[in-house]
Amino acid sequence: MRLNRLGYLIKSGFTGIFSHGLMSFATVTITMACLIIMGSFGLLVVNINELVADLEQENEVVAFIDENLSEEEARAIEPLIEAVPNVQDAEFMSRAEAMENFREDYGEEYDDGTFDLLDPSVFRDRYIIHLTDVSLTADTKRDVEAVDGVADVSAHLEYAEAFVTVRNVVSIVSLALIIILIVVSFFIMSNTIKLATFTRREEIAIMRMVGASNGFIRCPFVIEGLVLGLLGGLLAFGIEIALYSLLLGKVVGGVAGGLITLLPVSAVMWPLLICFAGVGVLVGVVGGSSAIRNYLKV
Repeated sequence: MRLNRLGYLIKSGFTGIFSHGLMSFATVTITMACLIIMGSFGLLVVNINELVADLEQENEVVAFIDENLSEEEARAIEPLIEAVPNVQDAEFMSRAEAMENFREDYGEEYDDGTFDLLDPSVFRDRYIIHLTDVSLTADTKRDVEAVDGVADVSAHLEYAEAFVTVRNVVSIVSLALIIILIVVSFFIMSNTIKLATFTRREEIAIMRMVGASNGFIRCPFVIEGLVLGLLGGLLAFGIEIALYSLLLGKVVGGVAGGLITLLPVSAVMWPLLICFAGVGVLVGVVGGSSAIRNYLKV
């Protein structure tokens, strides 16, 4: 008997979708549009955060070793530098390597034989240091300078502060806008479902008159909201992935490909699918359940 009742409720839920085709279409369309807006902004935020993280990794700290130390002694300092808090890794660069880098960077400007007069001894052994958290650059610079054998530390503190500011602003603004979009989307989708329910108020009144329980009356609407929300989420996912793939192809194939790197589709596909399906189902179930609340009051 319970299985028959469950089958009837599920059938009623699907029947309601097709019997009110226009409102069902409107609900799916609104759900899809809201999710596409949220998804587009979410992908933008994720890619901006990834870009900022990449820029942070390129913000290097250079530790110059005391010129009185031999190369072997300079190399022996590596464990001490890597033991400093917030140091992710440290790469040793000898005097000869430093001179070669200098030659590569400024060779075109000095093509009059100036480099023939250079000797590696005019350069210092050094360590190229990458940090775990760029916001702690000033503290890390001070700690590395305290390592015995380190003569000086060069760190672009202004760049570090700029990266931290950009990251914080992006995080705060993105969080605020995503919350606003979720609230607005929930409001729009819930009211669309309520509008669809309003057209069925007489059906609800008849069910109450024959003694149906609130749960029995609510179940078809919950199932209907779940199906419509899931359908809207899946359609929005398909459109979002298609648009993102198109944008990705344009960026990679265009001039901006060398300047801007976007996450591949495979990296965002499954999280986006789970998010869209989850939000669609949640809003559909909650919207379908709350839409008939007023009609269930005695």
